[in-house]
Amino acid sequence: MPLPLTPLAGGFGAEAHLDLTSPDVPAGQLADALHRHRVLVFPGQHLNHADLLAAAGHFGTMDTHVDHTYTVPGFPGITTISNITQDGTRIGIYDGDQEEEWHADNSFKPNLTRATLLYSVITPAAGGQTRFADTTRAYAELPAARKKELDGLRAVHSIQQLGALQSQANGGQSSTTTGSLSANPDVEHPLVLTHPVTGARSLLLGSMVISHITGIDRADGARLVNELLDHATSAPYLYTHRWRQGDLVVWDNLATLHTASPCDSSRHHRLLYRAAIR
Repeated sequence: MPLPLTPLAGGFGAEAHLDLTSPDVPAGQLADALHRHRVLVFPGQHLNHADLLAAAGHFGTMDTHVDHTYTVPGFPGITTISNITQDGTRIGIYDGDQEEEWHADNSFKPNLTRATLLYSVITPAAGGQTRFADTTRAYAELPAARKKELDGLRAVHSIQQLGALQSQANGGQSSTTTGSLSANPDVEHPLVLTHPVTGARSLLLGSMVISHITGIDRADGARLVNELLDHATSAPYLYTHRWRQGDLVVWDNLATLHTASPCDSSRHHRLLYRAAIR
């Protein structure tokens, strides 16, 4: 039976009305659908931590080499994302109420995350949306001369720079600088990825994590990254997800960028659990 999918507004992504705890989940179709649509939304889920791990298994092998500062005890690979404070301590990854940082998950690692799952448990009444950019179509629609310019260029992704810029932007608040991965060395990735499954090309960018482009002047490299980000995150390539309790969103991390949106933590709590696919 075909997977029931409804296209999302924005030109990419699809909503799937499917109970992911059902024994009849068409697992073989899920990864294909993700590669085709790049973002999948599964509304109305009721998942415990074991269910989330099982759902992640439909898309590939879980990545357990994650920031252990914020993992759920007993469930390596599940990370807490939250603006909630208990006894003066943040219970999950949180980088300030005004957090906005376009990125692909874990681009500061040598091996990129293939896909990410994010499950909403407490949803804010205002703010806290997640915006996605279709960097596959954004690359496809670049002028031929710009594509030629990008061939062979590689960017250095730095978790140290990411933490420093997050702290500057958020009054000293950065989960990155206090996390267990903060000492990771810088890594290089191509500015243009070729997807290992679809063969499609996409832009791998980041508004804070890229320190420079190898082999070119730093100012020129920063200007190029900013120009590409402005293009890839412009309205034609965006989908904004307004969270509902029980939403599970899965995205192809090799074909999109994403960012959180501002949320007033003094008025609106948010709690999500994340799993990543190697």
